[in-house]
Amino acid sequence: MFEKIEMAPPDPILGLEEAFKRDPNPAKINLGAGVYKDESGNTPIFRSVKLAEAAILEQETSKSYLGIAGAPEYAACVQSLILGQHPAVEARRAVTIHAPGGTGALRVAADFIKRAKPDARVWLSQPTWPNHPGVMRAAGLAVETYPYFDAQTNGLAFDRMAATLEQIPEGDVVLLHACCHNPTGVDLTLEQWGAVADILERRRLIPFIDFAYQGLAQGLEPDAAGVQLLCRRLDEVLVASSFSKNFGLYNERVGALTFVARSADLAEAALSQIKTLIRANYSNPPAHGSKIVTTILNTPDLRREWEAEVTAMCDRINSMRRLFVQGLADLSLDRDFSFIGQQYGMFSFTGLNKEQVKRLREEHSIYIVDSGRINVAGMTRANLPVVCNALADVLK
Repeated sequence: MFEKIEMAPPDPILGLEEAFKRDPNPAKINLGAGVYKDESGNTPIFRSVKLAEAAILEQETSKSYLGIAGAPEYAACVQSLILGQHPAVEARRAVTIHAPGGTGALRVAADFIKRAKPDARVWLSQPTWPNHPGVMRAAGLAVETYPYFDAQTNGLAFDRMAATLEQIPEGDVVLLHACCHNPTGVDLTLEQWGAVADILERRRLIPFIDFAYQGLAQGLEPDAAGVQLLCRRLDEVLVASSFSKNFGLYNERVGALTFVARSADLAEAALSQIKTLIRANYSNPPAHGSKIVTTILNTPDLRREWEAEVTAMCDRINSMRRLFVQGLADLSLDRDFSFIGQQYGMFSFTGLNKEQVKRLREEHSIYIVDSGRINVAGMTRANLPVVCNALADVLK
């Protein structure tokens, strides 16, 4: 069997990380990987997380398995954070399982879709996170795309997006980014969320929301507004969420899948099916990360500290966007990059082509994804001038 196996192509993002590590240049800069960096260039552990871990260590008495769906108190925290005081929660129409990271939640949801609606297609934004189509296809689902990014305006191609959604067959699934769209940084306004809800409701389409960056666009509550709107308007919604970014728990793999059904009975039936899929996959989730999240969200002092840390992250990202735009403008380039200041989250499209991306890597040891996506959160005030000058050089 192994003799016939060929080398798989490197992952477009994780492969870039490996190339960065091999680069001997001590001044190399990594703006490809989707991790937050502070002003020192480090991916920090939140103080609230360290305090929560200390409390867990002191109070923990067992390392026994969690249930298949994870701890109920974790599920309650997830629902409160993403849905708030939502009627679906009060009516028990929302159920949540703890998944190993946001990617794990996406895969569990994909497996569930394949079981419940085997002929359904999943429609992804063009472009989208490169792992989305791989996860969906690995579950046996067919993948289609709808227009999203307008390369001419560096904004949202909403009219074309809406026109395509109007043509999608009843029963198909539409994957939407809740905020901080990866890779473009271009988000829907609340008015546009309402228009999308109208189409989904009229066409009887199923929304599947990837919510990986809550708190890193405009704040914890504003970032959840589109998700909550869809859950109020539609009978069925799936939400894959992650605490990698807004808790800094990347290697703890803390995610969740929340789904809203028409009734409490249907939600429980869906949960029973989800549990059988999990049992045949990873059996039950890891505990430590979910305990951190639960401890912080249920401890008022820790929650206040965590919220302040998330706000500081969001402010730094938005500040780096403004400084990046100003730094490029100061170089009097022929190209206008002001759009970067109007986007949200860690990522933006620079508009660089593959040859320019290659030159950045080979001539300047600056690593960004081949698509031209740049991690704004990877820049600091110290390396910003280097990045700006390198971009100016490859754009000549």
